[in-house]
Amino acid sequence: MKIAIVGVSGAVGQEFLRVLDERNFPFDELVLFGSARSAGQVYTFRGVDYVVKELQHNDDFKGVDYAFVSAGGGVSKDYAETITKHGAIMIDNSSAFRMDNDVPLVVPEVNPTDAYNTPRNIIANPNCTTIQMVVALKAIENLSHIKRVHASTYQAASGAGASAMAELYEQYRQVLAGEEPTVEKFAYQLAFNVIPQIDVFTDNGYTKEEMKMYNETQKIMHSDIQVSAMCVRVPALRSHSQALWIETEQPLTVEQVREAIAGGEGLVLMDNPAEKEYPMPLFLAGADPVYVGRIRKDLTNPCGITLWVVGDQIKKGAALNAVQIAEFLIKNPKK
Repeated sequence: MKIAIVGVSGAVGQEFLRVLDERNFPFDELVLFGSARSAGQVYTFRGVDYVVKELQHNDDFKGVDYAFVSAGGGVSKDYAETITKHGAIMIDNSSAFRMDNDVPLVVPEVNPTDAYNTPRNIIANPNCTTIQMVVALKAIENLSHIKRVHASTYQAASGAGASAMAELYEQYRQVLAGEEPTVEKFAYQLAFNVIPQIDVFTDNGYTKEEMKMYNETQKIMHSDIQVSAMCVRVPALRSHSQALWIETEQPLTVEQVREAIAGGEGLVLMDNPAEKEYPMPLFLAGADPVYVGRIRKDLTNPCGITLWVVGDQIKKGAALNAVQIAEFLIKNPKK
């Protein structure tokens, strides 16, 4: 088993290394790739030093079984043929191929067998907010078909990368020191603020991030489910939160939903309001599961349930999901 990481120096690339180690992912050979700027850097993994190679259009991916790619959509499009031409399965973390009909969009807890259909040897990792939402929705869909979801997201700085996390730290320091804050990664100062924009606006007034949740959810769940989202950047460092209003075809009780979440794959029920127990990003950074709490009936809809969802954007929202896709294919080879 030979695996590769493309974009190893970024936040998700570094998380790939941690996840592969934590899960004792089986491999015999590891190759790390980065930009010309990152080439030559050395990372120690399981006691072995690995030198980052510059990503180039050559035969470096010959013999690679799985390539975990997180270097941006432009790089993914430019290098997809180079990465896959010798048979490697490219598991791509960018938005480059997510909505292509001949590229599966996979969350292993929801639609793992879609990963078998790879005519281009590419599997797309969904958007981080979509991933954690559909893991929760799957447990409810098993009870009654979901017609629509209204979502309000509270997305941490980590969604914009390691440099954005560093900028948030620096902004807090600057503001508290009476200095003018540095604003480069976000449209406005994020410290002591929330920004109701993630990605650029589209013609219908929704941002690309919000439209990703609409389109990707339908593709992953093979469903006509309607998702209307408002995505907001908040000054949390890591882990995204979501408030979801879910309308099902048949009315469900809170007890039914709690039981489904408690038994759902990749989910943890954290729902004890009397003891102030509910998911919070501060305490769940670095955790694998998606956490669900504040489950209650929607007061405005007899077929409505509302709940609160928290997941680590860098982990389950990116690196872990990609590694789980490869694990599924290794454990369950296509017949």
